Amino acid sequence: MKVLLHICCGVCGAGAIERLTNEGHQVTGYFFNPNIYPAEEYRRRLDAVKTVTDLMKCPFEEALYDPGEWLEKTADLAEEPEGGKRCEVCFRMRLEKTFLYMLENGFDAFATTLTIGPQKSAEVINRIGRGIGGDKFLARDFKKQNGFLYANEFAKRFGIYRQHYCGCIYSMRDK
Repeated sequence: MKVLLHICCGVCGAGAIERLTNEGHQVTGYFFNPNIYPAEEYRRRLDAVKTVTDLMKCPFEEALYDPGEWLEKTADLAEEPEGGKRCEVCFRMRLEKTFLYMLENGFDAFATTLTIGPQKSAEVINRIGRGIGGDKFLARDFKKQNGFLYANEFAKRFGIYRQHYCGCIYSMRDK
């Protein structure tokens, strides 16, 4: 199956690409993350994703980086805790864009690396993904079966940039 994989960062990309490829899927990475702040951090994460997709011989697409809409949608949720309603808005925005790209470009299904993070609720992310794409969304919990561990070991082995906050201005502020 041709799968479009929303990738949030290089570390998470490594674990999810490996898992989906081992399942027999043809994976293409998709980097859409208007939540990442500041722009220099966005470029560091984008470079890490490019390195990982090159190493794993995974095709890769980058969406336009324009944080304006994300900032508008989350402005009233600035005081929400990490993992709260703001994160759900962020997940939804990124998965909706990934779903539309999937439909417009001939993919069979889509998935996201977001579930590999230990602080991210796979249950919430998968519920949102299924709500957007139904059976076109491959619900996974990539942190299971040592997925997070594998991704971190891969990053260390190849010197892939590892960030220390979710990516948004609010999580940076709270660090």
